[in-house]
Amino acid sequence: MPIPPFLAELRSFVGTRPLWLSGVGAVVLDGQGRVLLGRRADSGEWALIGGILDPGEEPADCVVRECFEETGVVVRPERLSSVSVSPMTQYPNGDQARYLDLTFRCRLVSGEARVNDDESLEVGWYVPADFPELDAYTRRRIDIALADKPETVFETTV
Repeated sequence: MPIPPFLAELRSFVGTRPLWLSGVGAVVLDGQGRVLLGRRADSGEWALIGGILDPGEEPADCVVRECFEETGVVVRPERLSSVSVSPMTQYPNGDQARYLDLTFRCRLVSGEARVNDDESLEVGWYVPADFPELDAYTRRRIDIALADKPETVFETTV
């Protein structure tokens, strides 16, 4: 999916300078305890399924929308597992952003996982022992969701 219109308009004013954006990530579990991951088209890295919230969009609705848009699966958010701040991201076009990441633990409802848009090179289900290479930030978000604690984890630097 191309850059959302609201973000394209904002970028027309600020260029590639760092932006503070809100994002969601989905730790989607199937009935076999596997996690759905996608390999990003922009970086080639494996990541959670997710994206940025549209203005006024509810975060849980966003995570459902992003999962369907990117993978063709319908999910049900079970809980907000963590709230964290991403490392600074620089995209191949030079755009920079840092994200307030809301990570949801989700259950697969229906659909067969597939590359469903131009944001992913591939998608797949993985047991934690067989995850492809993940950066430490993504792995931590997954580990928190898999711990299945009833309370949301708020990351701090204190």
